[in-house]
Amino acid sequence: MIGQHTLKEWFLATRPWSFPASSMPVFVTMMFLWSQGYEVAWWLGLMALVNIILVHAAGNVWSDYHDYKRGVDAADTYGVRILTDKQFTPKEMLSLSVALQVAAVLMGLLMVYLTGITLLWFGLAGIALSLLYPPLKYVALGDLVIMACYALLPMLGTTFICTGYVVPDVLWLAVPVGSITVAILHANNTRDIETDGRAKIHTFAMLTGRKAAIRTYLFELILPYCWLLVVSLQGIVSPWTLITFITLPIALGNCKKMLSYKTEGLQAIAALDEATAKLQLAFSLTLAIGLIVKALT
Repeated sequence: MIGQHTLKEWFLATRPWSFPASSMPVFVTMMFLWSQGYEVAWWLGLMALVNIILVHAAGNVWSDYHDYKRGVDAADTYGVRILTDKQFTPKEMLSLSVALQVAAVLMGLLMVYLTGITLLWFGLAGIALSLLYPPLKYVALGDLVIMACYALLPMLGTTFICTGYVVPDVLWLAVPVGSITVAILHANNTRDIETDGRAKIHTFAMLTGRKAAIRTYLFELILPYCWLLVVSLQGIVSPWTLITFITLPIALGNCKKMLSYKTEGLQAIAALDEATAKLQLAFSLTLAIGLIVKALT
């Protein structure tokens, strides 16, 4: 028990169901480096994994705090209800976010000391985008921030942490992994078009309209499979990465849920963001398995 809340309650306030979006890119990157024959500093990779989860948790709480203060999250909206249901006070959420961010920064500085100054620039960019995410999300830039924070930066940064070099080839895998991650946010924003409009913010889903937003979500979920098929046929990545096609039925199920909005309404996609996070976990784990098989053969 810490204050009025248990450790479990503090943990749940960070939205742990979303952590695959940040942890899987780091894990996939480590498996990619191993499959390519690099000597991997596994303990530093583990530190990177813990660190990005701390950054993600801090960012989640920070975003929820600002969404509540801005009126984006209200009593009649879907999604996070930590503040709207008075489970935590805004002050408690702000304090939690700051504490997590401080922990992430201290760990990040330790990793800079252990690896090199190059990592500092990745860290500064990640922290800046995390802190700026709420205002950027309100002007339809949230999708781009998510792609940068939970695909491009962590995957490139992890290559440096684990090997001492930045390995640009990992970006071939950042596209499919990042596409599903962006789809988590896009599912949320597509569901919340009306309530976000009431709060006078602008998301990408709002700018396109729900019909185009639905098509965008379908594209974001199908792109990873098409991408891996093409780059594997080109010999850019191992054919073993096509093990990810095991998860295609999950992706198609999520697409069906999104399409059912037309007949069933918002309730059909109320939890689609969480379902997309589960797809991210399944896709990334099977991608990592494919890379492990490549490393062992």
